[in-house]
Amino acid sequence: MKRELLHLVLAVVLVDAVFIGGYFLFRLHAAGDTAKLIYTAAWTGLTLLVVLRALGRIRNLRGLRHP
Repeated sequence: MKRELLHLVLAVVLVDAVFIGGYFLFRLHAAGDTAKLIYTAAWTGLTLLVVLRALGRIRNLRGLRHP
């Protein structure tokens, strides 16, 4: 279970690093509000998917350990 928790943390850090890098790479600081909003929604959505998937795995492991 500790391994899955580590994977969760690393996956979130990786998603954040990619999106922070993309923010500067695509020069979104100079973009309009709509572009920033779409970018933020995509970032939040992907983070949510990563977290829900990892938490589902952790929940399954807990269920296997404590019947």
